[in-house]
Amino acid sequence: MNVAEAQALATRIRGEVAKTVVGQADTIDLMLIALLAKGHILLEGPPGTAKTLLAQTFARTLGVSFGRIQFTPDLMPGDIVGANIFNFQTSAFTLTRGPIFCDLLLADEINRTPPKTQAALLEAMQERTVTLDGVRHDLGERFMVVATQNPIEQQGVYPLPEAQLDRFLFKQTLPYPSAEEEKAIVARFGARTGQPDPTALGVETVVSVEDLAGIADLLASVRLTDEIGGYVVSIARATRESADFETGVSPRCAAMLAAAGRARAVLNGRDYVIPDDIKALALPALRHRVILSPAAEIEGRKVDDALTALITQIEAPR
Repeated sequence: MNVAEAQALATRIRGEVAKTVVGQADTIDLMLIALLAKGHILLEGPPGTAKTLLAQTFARTLGVSFGRIQFTPDLMPGDIVGANIFNFQTSAFTLTRGPIFCDLLLADEINRTPPKTQAALLEAMQERTVTLDGVRHDLGERFMVVATQNPIEQQGVYPLPEAQLDRFLFKQTLPYPSAEEEKAIVARFGARTGQPDPTALGVETVVSVEDLAGIADLLASVRLTDEIGGYVVSIARATRESADFETGVSPRCAAMLAAAGRARAVLNGRDYVIPDDIKALALPALRHRVILSPAAEIEGRKVDDALTALITQIEAPR
């Protein structure tokens, strides 16, 4: 697969997703980049902004196995990964796989379950494996988590631990639709009250397993110069040295941002990364990994504003 073919494939995916989701073009692009870069994405927004529908439609266009976990306060780790259950007929333990055994996992309202249960995803998101009773089970190279969460200010939510947040390539904040987009939503779905079915709305699978493998091979060939790599490192290190942040981003974040830059280059029809690729992805890649300093919080500063100011100050390579 070449860059032009990958770009055309992304265009077809966008077209299929648009059959059910009105607007959200930036979010769809971030999901595509996460798919190409083998990353995970966290979608945050108020209820009713099509987070769940977006994940379901995205999985349908890819033709991958889809799993969903509705996170609740009483959910246990075994409900996610499964367990070895003794079979009295065979006098042996049988593995009962949990919903995590799939290609694309929708972790719905992930911040409504305690940290103990959230931690069940740590190994899966980093290593794409699950360990049960000392035995590692492979989830496959295509394993991807699309998690949704309600804003932390809402009742009944648990903040995600830093180790969990650091495993997400992006955190995207979904806004309310514009007036025109909301009119289109009402016109398209105003005759029903339930969740639209992507299949019933004509969403088709446009990606094959071979396509996904070809995209993975293509990404490794995208050029990222030493200057661009240094630019990524400068942004990461600046978050650790800035007085605005108590905690900066990890080296893992820098590596993931570089991979995401390669994926964005492919979506834009290039086999090389430019500074604009890094600038465009820095905010969604960093915002969930940094913690504001007490002084910045007292001043009423926001994470996105502080990050934007910091990125603007760093000189990009020419």
